[in-house]
Amino acid sequence: MHRGLATFTLDTGHCPPWLFDRMVRLGREMTRVLVEEYGPDEFVKRIADPVWFQSFGTVLAFDWNASGLTTILTAALKEAMRGQERQLGIFIVGGKGKTSRKTPDQIFEWGSRMQLAESYVNNLQYNSRMAAKVDSSLVQDGYQLYHHSFFFTVNGSWTVVQQGMNKNNQTARRYHWFSESANDLIEEPHEGIASESFGKRVLDMTSGMSAKNREISTELVSQSYDTLMKDIRLLRRYETPVSRMVSVARGGEQITLLELDRKDFKRHSVEGECFTKSKYLERILQKVCFEKPASYANLLATPGVGPKTIRALSLVAEVIYGASPSYEDPARYSFAHGGKDAVPYPVDRKVYDQTIGMLTNAIKRTQIAQGEKKKAMERLNGSNI
Repeated sequence: MHRGLATFTLDTGHCPPWLFDRMVRLGREMTRVLVEEYGPDEFVKRIADPVWFQSFGTVLAFDWNASGLTTILTAALKEAMRGQERQLGIFIVGGKGKTSRKTPDQIFEWGSRMQLAESYVNNLQYNSRMAAKVDSSLVQDGYQLYHHSFFFTVNGSWTVVQQGMNKNNQTARRYHWFSESANDLIEEPHEGIASESFGKRVLDMTSGMSAKNREISTELVSQSYDTLMKDIRLLRRYETPVSRMVSVARGGEQITLLELDRKDFKRHSVEGECFTKSKYLERILQKVCFEKPASYANLLATPGVGPKTIRALSLVAEVIYGASPSYEDPARYSFAHGGKDAVPYPVDRKVYDQTIGMLTNAIKRTQIAQGEKKKAMERLNGSNI
């Protein structure tokens, strides 16, 4: 598996009913076969694999590089499993827009129906909320989440598939999580995903390179609010490009806050920020300084803490205390398993063959018309995976 994000062109319009109905019918059959063959936990794990997910959507008749594949595929699978959740052992909650905000309630409803332990249900709800918070606040890549689907089994496996949109460049980006690889919900929690688009300057607080910055951010809110605000106000004086030396007067002494080489980058995220002018931010900082969260995860989980709070603390930790976070976009790879020219990395033939083999076998075993099977095989063989 490879870590990263997936980026697609942003679709408009709606999926025609005839196509959605066919996706539901084929999706139901393929899910049944895959669960019989591999079990519900393996199915949920495969959903977390971006290449497999992309291929599955293509087989069910959606364009391989369309943002609508994410929302329509998850909606089709949710409809396909309706009434068969107990039999299949797989539960899908959440969805697009307002439906995404119902995810915790839907998890609770299924927990009650299946008589799942309260602690297990609470943990699922927590993982769902944290996945959304991490991708909206810790990965500041310019994409606003609008879709969140949560897949889980009674055995403890869960997967998050969520997507954000960037209205400026009309693209969408999908984020995959899987329970086995997200033991730490804060540091590099994403399952391997691919991308064709990269941001030049993305604040990635999930990176291992941001560990010291996260540590100091947590320490900052453990002190008094007045002490923290003194550091926040210092950032307002940071108005010159970071390619030059920046000094301010502090306690009657001229000190250098940050000096960066022009060859690294010409501008910095702190430029143009006026944190002290935000009354809401000040209230949130006052709240966290009062509550003093014991960990960075607790800080992020605090109601009201969002991208600007995380960014303000990160910049204080970097500019004043020298703990630089990662500004490298966590997106790594293209849609394909790999390129014939080894760009962005060599083709993993084993993974490639496993993906095609699993889906081919499932198509052959479905109880649908031969004509539909043939079309599904053609879509799989012609997909850009």
